[in-house]
Amino acid sequence: MDNLFFAPGISGKHYRLPEEESKHIIRVLRKKIGDTVHFTDGKGYFYVCKIIDDHPKRTVVEIISKTEGNDKRDFYLQIGIAPTKNINRFEWFLEKATEIGIDRISPFVSFHSERKEIKNERLERVIVAAVKQSLKSKKPELDNLTQFKELISTPFEGKKYIAYIDDEVVKLLSKIYPKGENAFILIGPEGDFSEEEVELAKEKGFIPVSLGKSRLRTETAGVVACHTVNLLNE
Repeated sequence: MDNLFFAPGISGKHYRLPEEESKHIIRVLRKKIGDTVHFTDGKGYFYVCKIIDDHPKRTVVEIISKTEGNDKRDFYLQIGIAPTKNINRFEWFLEKATEIGIDRISPFVSFHSERKEIKNERLERVIVAAVKQSLKSKKPELDNLTQFKELISTPFEGKKYIAYIDDEVVKLLSKIYPKGENAFILIGPEGDFSEEEVELAKEKGFIPVSLGKSRLRTETAGVVACHTVNLLNE
C-alpha cells in the first residue's frame, strides 16, 4: 500500500471519514468515487475500502475487506518517560518509538523534570502520523501526564526496569531482559532520577539497568530502550 490512513472506530459496511482525512484524500491525493483507500483502526487491523462519496469534508467509504496486521507482538512494551524541556525532542521520541514498536507511553513528572505540562492532542497527532508513515496496524496508547510516584504504583504484569546513570548500575538491559516477557521501562528527565525516586522504584520492583556506556539524552535513551526490547524479540 502506498498510503495508509487512520480510521478509529471503523466498523460495519460504511465509514465516514473525519474532515482532515477527507480533505487529504480528496483534495491532496485527488482520489474520487470508485478509488481504493487503505486504513488502519489502530487496534491491529487493516481495511481496504472503496470511496462511495468523495465530499472533501465528509468522505464516505465502503469496507471491502479487513485483515489482521503483521505487526502483532508476543510481548507488551510500556515506557514511562519524562517529557523533555524542548517538546520537539519528546515528539521525536514518540515518532521513533511508534515506528520501532511500542504498546504504551506513560509521560510523568519527577523531581528534576523541567517540563510539567504537555498537550496530548498534539502528541496524539504525532503518533498517528508515525503509525501511518510506518504502516502500523496498532497505535500506541498515550497516557495523560502523571506524577512519578503514582506511575510506579500502577500494577504491571511483567518485568520492570529503571534506567539511569550510576557507577553501581552495571546490568545492561540487553543482557538481563528475557525474550518474550512484557517490559515496563522508566526513563528519567534531563537531570535524571533523584536518589529517593530510584529507591522508591526499587521498592516497587523496578530493577536498575544501564543502556550502555554512552551518556544519552532522555529522548535517545527512550528510543534505545524501545529498540533493545524489540531487537531481542526478533
